[in-house]
Amino acid sequence: MLTLQMLGGLCMFLFGMKTMSDGLQKSTGDKMRKALNFMTSNRFIGVFTGFLVTAIIQSSTAFSVIVVSFVNAGLMNLTQSIGVILGTNIGTTLTAWIISIVGFKLSIDSLALPAIGIGFIISITKWKYRSIGEFLLGFGFLFLGLFYLTSGMANVNDIFDFSAIGNFGGGKIFAILIGAGVGFIMTLIINSSTASVALIMALAFQDIIVFEMAAGMILGSNLGTPLNAVIASLAGNINAKQTALVHVLFNVIGIVWALPMLIPMLKLVQIILPGDPWAAIASNEAIPLHLAGLHTTYNIINTLLFLPFVKQFANLITFLLPEKQIALEKEKDEIEHYKFSYLSAIDADSPELNILRAEKEISNMAGLVSLMFARFCAVLRILHEDTAKEKTEELCIELQRKEEFIDEMREELTNFLIECSKIKLCSASENRISYLMQVVVSLESMSDECYSISRLLEKSVSKSYLFKDTQLDDLIPYVGLVEEFLVVLEKQLSPNTPAKDKAPVNFRAFSSKQAGSLWVRASELEKEIDKSRKKLQKLGRQRLEAGENVRTELLFIDIVRRIEKLGDYCYEITGPNKKLPILGNVFNFNFGKKA
Repeated sequence: MLTLQMLGGLCMFLFGMKTMSDGLQKSTGDKMRKALNFMTSNRFIGVFTGFLVTAIIQSSTAFSVIVVSFVNAGLMNLTQSIGVILGTNIGTTLTAWIISIVGFKLSIDSLALPAIGIGFIISITKWKYRSIGEFLLGFGFLFLGLFYLTSGMANVNDIFDFSAIGNFGGGKIFAILIGAGVGFIMTLIINSSTASVALIMALAFQDIIVFEMAAGMILGSNLGTPLNAVIASLAGNINAKQTALVHVLFNVIGIVWALPMLIPMLKLVQIILPGDPWAAIASNEAIPLHLAGLHTTYNIINTLLFLPFVKQFANLITFLLPEKQIALEKEKDEIEHYKFSYLSAIDADSPELNILRAEKEISNMAGLVSLMFARFCAVLRILHEDTAKEKTEELCIELQRKEEFIDEMREELTNFLIECSKIKLCSASENRISYLMQVVVSLESMSDECYSISRLLEKSVSKSYLFKDTQLDDLIPYVGLVEEFLVVLEKQLSPNTPAKDKAPVNFRAFSSKQAGSLWVRASELEKEIDKSRKKLQKLGRQRLEAGENVRTELLFIDIVRRIEKLGDYCYEITGPNKKLPILGNVFNFNFGKKA
């Protein structure tokens, strides 16, 4: 019965933590994604971002997996990821402070039950901030679970006297070492360092384990956090594996220096915080507070030790996992099918951040479409050379391969976005996912058009329906406009483009002064392409009436029409539509028909 009560309390605690995290992410999702835009600026901002996002997600384990996936997707490099990982270890200590300050001092009646009641009422309303209710609901369940966990432990000493470990063999030193091992294993099993720390606090608070053993367990819990990052990196590229190794080495090196220095650190925490954790009194409230202080102190010191040597640490990681492997993987990727790896069960801990991964891949997808059209343009400009037939055949083979690759991208990314949509998200993020799905469809259709145009070009050469120099002189500037439009589209979807250059966030309050330079240029290009298309089609009809080759002119008009469709697709993604709900997302995806 005692075991079941403790297990139920732990499960309720984990449920409350997950619910509270979901509520926080829904209410701060947009702000959190905007913060991630700045996380690669420098190591100090990286540390702050890692701290901030981990405090919201309340799991360094979950965010470390996201960091690995970001490196794998190219959203950040190895050096940038180190600062973020350092910050995650500090951010994960926030919940421990809340638990130590509130959880062991106030009664369950005065804290958890009112939070559950108020949170439930708010969460079922249609209020736009109902995610706050979800946060309160999780907050209440977290402390309700902590209450049952703590009360269930009250009689554990009747079964086994854990405090005897501190008096065995090496005394305190032995208790610290045993505690570090137990904390490590506990975190691996529970899969949450935050839950492990709460459990350790409860054990020490009930005087089930000695204070030194609890301190050792706190250090050991940090060592168990990189496991999921390592698992996630196995399906990624060498960059992802390097990032996972960063997290592992950071925690291993940290515990190597921290274990011998544990007693001095505890003395330092005792100077800073009130109370005496060594006092022989029942339910010593100073114990949880000092354990939380130790958790934060250790991670801050460890971060400060590593922060000046970020570049050197990155060089060490690169030495352990050499760059040669990166070249081999890139060569391997060129011949393999597209694969977008993700772990659904783990990714569910941070649904708002998963959208960033999809957006990065969609940006790459747009770049691939732009490359396809650029290759078509290059062949078009040498159409009258002797190698034209060979070049058009090579073009068709190359674009067919890329078109098939983009088909696979569409399938993989759509599946990923569907996985994201299954998780409870705020309404803005749900609309965002819907928009992203439309972007993926549009880009895949654009790749089809690029391949179809290359087939038309190959047909014109193979059947000697060659365009005259005057026709090419008319066509090439028109093609150049669409080529530029694709570059604008690629920049619009790129996370590296400054926000001020992109389309305005809210078109409901739109004015020409608010328009980003990319949107202004997109609107200009759309008008220029429409004007040029009408002019070229008119010239084609005039040549038909003048007795020119019918098949050549029809082919010319068909190419003009298909190229104009690419411009339409670009405008659908970059142009405004006031009838649709507008999202203030990172990449400013907006859909609509031509005005």
